[in-house]
Amino acid sequence: MAREDELNGSREGLLRGHEVSDANRHSSDVESLDELDLLDNEGKSKGRSSSKGRKDYSSEKVFSVVRQKSLWTRYSPSRRNVIVILILLGGLIGVLSGSGLYVYKTAPLDGLSPPWYPTPLGGTQKSWQESYRKAALMVEKMSLVEKVNITTGTGWSQDLCVGNTAPAISVGFPPLCLQDGPLGIRFADHSTAFPAGITVGATWNRDLMYKRGRAHGLEARLKGVNVLLGPCMGALGRMPAGGRNWEGFGSDPVLQGAAAAATVRGIQDEGVIATAKHFIGNEQEHFRQSFEWGLPNAMSSNVDDRTLHELYLWPFAESVKAGVASVMCSYNLVNNSYACGNSKLMNGILKDELGFQGFVQSDWLAQRSGVASALAGLDMSMPGDGLFWADGNSLFGPHLTLAALNGSLPMERLNDMAMRTVAAWYQLGQDDKSVWPPSPPEGDGGPNFSSWTDDEVGLIHFGSDDNTTAVVNKFIDVQGTGENFHGRLAQTIAAEGIVLVKNEGNILPLSRRGGSEKNKRATDTKYRVGIFGEDAGPGDGPNACPDRACNQGTLASGWGSGAVEFPYLVSPIQALESTFDAEYVNMTSFLTNNPPFKQSPEIIHNQDLCLVFINADAGEGYRTVDGNRGDRSDLYAQKGGDSLVQMVTDSCGDGESDTVVVVHAVGPIIVDNWVDIPRVKAVLLAHLPGEESGNALVDVLFGDTDASGRLPYTVAKAPKDYGKGGQILYYPNGAVPQQDFTEGLNIDYRHFDKFDITPRFEFGFGLSYTTFAFADLTITTTKAKSSLPSPRPVDLETPSLHSPFVDPSTALFPAGFRKLKKYVYPYISSTDEIKKGDYPYPQGYTAKQAPSQAGGGEGGNPSLYEIHLNVSMTLTNTGDRKGKEVVQLYLSYPSGILEESTAEAIEFPNKVLRAFEKIELDVGESQQISMGLTRKDLSYWSVVKQNWVMPVGGEFIIRVGRSSRDLPLEGKW
Repeated sequence: MAREDELNGSREGLLRGHEVSDANRHSSDVESLDELDLLDNEGKSKGRSSSKGRKDYSSEKVFSVVRQKSLWTRYSPSRRNVIVILILLGGLIGVLSGSGLYVYKTAPLDGLSPPWYPTPLGGTQKSWQESYRKAALMVEKMSLVEKVNITTGTGWSQDLCVGNTAPAISVGFPPLCLQDGPLGIRFADHSTAFPAGITVGATWNRDLMYKRGRAHGLEARLKGVNVLLGPCMGALGRMPAGGRNWEGFGSDPVLQGAAAAATVRGIQDEGVIATAKHFIGNEQEHFRQSFEWGLPNAMSSNVDDRTLHELYLWPFAESVKAGVASVMCSYNLVNNSYACGNSKLMNGILKDELGFQGFVQSDWLAQRSGVASALAGLDMSMPGDGLFWADGNSLFGPHLTLAALNGSLPMERLNDMAMRTVAAWYQLGQDDKSVWPPSPPEGDGGPNFSSWTDDEVGLIHFGSDDNTTAVVNKFIDVQGTGENFHGRLAQTIAAEGIVLVKNEGNILPLSRRGGSEKNKRATDTKYRVGIFGEDAGPGDGPNACPDRACNQGTLASGWGSGAVEFPYLVSPIQALESTFDAEYVNMTSFLTNNPPFKQSPEIIHNQDLCLVFINADAGEGYRTVDGNRGDRSDLYAQKGGDSLVQMVTDSCGDGESDTVVVVHAVGPIIVDNWVDIPRVKAVLLAHLPGEESGNALVDVLFGDTDASGRLPYTVAKAPKDYGKGGQILYYPNGAVPQQDFTEGLNIDYRHFDKFDITPRFEFGFGLSYTTFAFADLTITTTKAKSSLPSPRPVDLETPSLHSPFVDPSTALFPAGFRKLKKYVYPYISSTDEIKKGDYPYPQGYTAKQAPSQAGGGEGGNPSLYEIHLNVSMTLTNTGDRKGKEVVQLYLSYPSGILEESTAEAIEFPNKVLRAFEKIELDVGESQQISMGLTRKDLSYWSVVKQNWVMPVGGEFIIRVGRSSRDLPLEGKW
């Protein structure tokens, strides 16, 4: 690729159209690309290591069009001819293979996000003031290469963690270990495999959300992890088949936001930096990443301004308000600018409007440009490599050093990048050497495990040509002991995350002696229970496949970087065998989805009760499992699960005995092929329960704990019921695949409400073993309605650093320095590479940006979080046993609201979740529950005012109940 083409590359076309010499702006990218450049690919992407008629988004109401130069016009006629031939050949191949012909008529507008520069400086919030003071003192003393060293990863598999930065030795700043993930400590030994995020969301239990985060953070700290790559709040769950929905907490921004914020607080209360990811719009796996899908560019998620704020940004705002110290930008493009190079998103929204004080890191290889992404707000490059896996050719590293030396990157920006990283370190107390001892040779701190080998002794720099070995796995058990054993917490979460969606005749809970606990049977003969399905058994073990990328045995986790190594896995069959009383129950098991019913009909005909286990798996897009490439290929049970249920139900006890179905799945599955069969008496959606799967299941099956899970998503009767916006784009619809979020705010239950579609099981639904009554709704105004939040508070003055002359020779490799292959260093080879010049900055870079009036605090304007009304009601347990209920509050906005300046009608969803509480009550016990609603809860995002606006005319309708479609209490405000 010509140097001019390289330098044209930036996610927002920031450097196009200028004459540049070969030496100019080396820092931009050695092999950079624009978000819409079709590269000459000289080598295939390595991928992640296997070792372990479009809607117009150009108005001011969305993100203004910055550039409208067509991708097509960038190519000479000869190159155009080649592209045409390639496309035609691809289409012919598609026809021959039966996959269809794709014709790319036009390229999309490339860059629909307005410029927002420069990056707001960190240190504007009082809660971070002391950390920034300390950071300024430290960064002031750093050399140029040290500043680059702490903001650039060392390269994939070059050090012990999945992400590593190098130290600033002269000032005592250590290397940082960044490690997946949202479920536990990836690639680590003797650590807990917690229930997945979707299971946590199904608990609707804020206390458990926090406790899981706290235990997760403790394990990370004890393993020497500085930065934990979680929690996940994107994908939100726009598309139910999305491959990584299970890492997040559910398909509603309030539920997702509450769980994310609680998790952040838990992790960071242990001194570990939490990471809010993936920012933003990463809703499917297909085409999420350049080259991973055979296309040179990732997909663009095209979302309007209001939808962005009210849906996808909401959980990130809650996480920033909770003090999250790191945010990870995502692989995809947003409005045709890569998320990790989108200045509007990172500078304008995240750092200005939301007041984010920490550092932005890229997802692994999500960075697609060099200096342009730094100017757009990216603070740390991960894992440090360039455009391809483990290439050692960083887009930061030495090129960031050159950028600072030749003037194309302001030193103020580099200082801010370094200060944000150091301030986060101080903010979490990682300077305390009694808790975070130095790494060898100064101490015994740092990571005590290797991501690349299970052996005790292994390579220190696995991905390089260095053969130096050391003890890399110390096998430190961080799971806790006794009452503090984290498996107990995992079991509790998994049990509360089980959703009972059918229980005819109160067949559940079961008796250990057989039959129903409420309808005990005579015990003169043994009760016969048959267990059917591969999902009930251990299979080949929980860690049989790398990154859990196979569906065998019981399903307790999805696959990908969010998965972990199981220290153990209690299978359902193991727990059932130890729970049923063998003196009274004869239990037989057939742990296959193809039981030999024809050859041995007695195995099904002679049963008094049948339990059937089925599942549905998904994961990250770099692996394919049973035809599911990340995203699920459909929403039905996998591996013939539906047929298994039908076969068992038809023949269990000659068709006269009852069947209970247990589903382990990454999200909603369509159950209409069998759920209404009369003999299917009970159905439990057990999600992804983690290591204590079987024990958690029997807790609920046998009534040791109430069935208290509630759905964090809607279960439809058919896939089409989720609407156009709920469908995965499985085939590219252009050179740069486009996903237009035209459904706006109406995803999941909001879509079903809007189009009056009856779901199979609604959002928030779940049965209990007891009953509850809702009464006495009271709405109390605590603060009067007013249209706009208070004026933005004045930001604190940020620490300023001197920018003295930097001697270029200090950036050279030291004499006699041994360079490791593919290891990323900050040094340059020669001062001749530095060519100062009048470098062009991005369009709008010098324009003075007015601070957002929606900003002024962490998470936004502080007045957005002031309580304007309290909603109280009385909950009573009217059943015959202790149980838990989730009180859910939904809000409907006033009708007839107009945008003042345009008289345009403002449309709202039918209702939106705004608050919830999980309450446990004894038999006959009553409790008054009070829930506050904030200004933000009562407002909508005005794309004209660029602020949150509370309607002051008309009446809000407030509904309270047990699910999104069972709301017995209603009032107005």
